[in-house]
Amino acid sequence: MQPTFVLVHGAFANSFSFAPLQAELGLLGHRSVAVDLPGHGFQATYTRAYQTPQDPGGLATAPGSLKGVTLADNAAHLIGILERAKQNGPVILVAHSRGGVTATAAANARPDLIDRIVYVAAWCPVHLDVGDYYAEPEMAAVDPAAFASALAGNPAELGLLRVNFRTADPAALAAFKAAFLADGTDEEFLTFLNTFQPDENLGVGTSADRAQADTWGRIPKTYIRLADDASLPLALQDRLIREGDALTPDNPYDVRTLEGSHLKWLLAPAPAARVLGELTTLPTPVGRG
Repeated sequence: MQPTFVLVHGAFANSFSFAPLQAELGLLGHRSVAVDLPGHGFQATYTRAYQTPQDPGGLATAPGSLKGVTLADNAAHLIGILERAKQNGPVILVAHSRGGVTATAAANARPDLIDRIVYVAAWCPVHLDVGDYYAEPEMAAVDPAAFASALAGNPAELGLLRVNFRTADPAALAAFKAAFLADGTDEEFLTFLNTFQPDENLGVGTSADRAQADTWGRIPKTYIRLADDASLPLALQDRLIREGDALTPDNPYDVRTLEGSHLKWLLAPAPAARVLGELTTLPTPVGRG
């Protein structure tokens, strides 16, 4: 039966960013569903303070719909979608970036709903919690403080992360471009940046949400490395692959590689669509690809 690709976005993103990829998948004859996690897409919070001329004080204090949303909420929402998709045949779950945390939590809870799980430069924590990996050597080149000038409000008071992606600060924009789309033009970068939403939930889970061998570990899995990713560096991607393989040595990752930055595969999705299409012919783990 024809599988359904279920696509899960990363931080500050939404289903909209998958539109070009879905078009390519559709033209190749594949069925796909792009997920909006709770508080994302048309459920996102955009206040008047975010419009121009911006009101920094209002932006820093306006309540957001993501306050109190947890990883468990994200996983439950995704599981509901997987249950519906599974009624129509096999399911290939594809996660990007921070979406990998939600995909992993869902796989821990309901491995029966997933026929293959695919991480595209995505988080799949095994040995450490997500936040702890930032102190590891593989993340040494990533400076979380680089975005500090665009942070709006106090996360502890807002109950969420809020970033002013509509900033005109040259330093902040340069930091965003270097992290997300260094291989894109300025016009491409600004266009993509305007698909981002300002708010993201705080929770990325605990040690209980790391990949579990007896559930997550039963699912055939693929890791698509992004060779020029500065947001989730290749060294960290490879570490996550090694840790996953060590956790389930009889079910290693099928590993693929695409050239480009953290967002380039979504901006120019034809190569990614071809790779994903190839996965529909892999019914069982196949080792290194």
